[in-house]
Amino acid sequence: MLVLSRKHNESIVINDNITIVVVDIRGDKVQLGIEAPKDVSVHRREVYDAIHGITAVADAPGSQAVLTGAIRRHSAGREEPTA
Repeated sequence: MLVLSRKHNESIVINDNITIVVVDIRGDKVQLGIEAPKDVSVHRREVYDAIHGITAVADAPGSQAVLTGAIRRHSAGREEPTA
């Protein structure tokens, strides 16, 4: 893992087409701005894990009932799956 230090308004460039900028720093939180091509997916880790978790569930036997339950929980405002 490459570890870099950046200050407010400083940036990091990846592959000439992705730029990450430190937009704001407040206490222990850092707000980042990310510019990337539309074909590059950018997600927070918890969203990425949820997407891939649902994909894995969709491929599993009996997934219809599990996915239906997940959709109902999400619609009811409870996004955390029960396992």
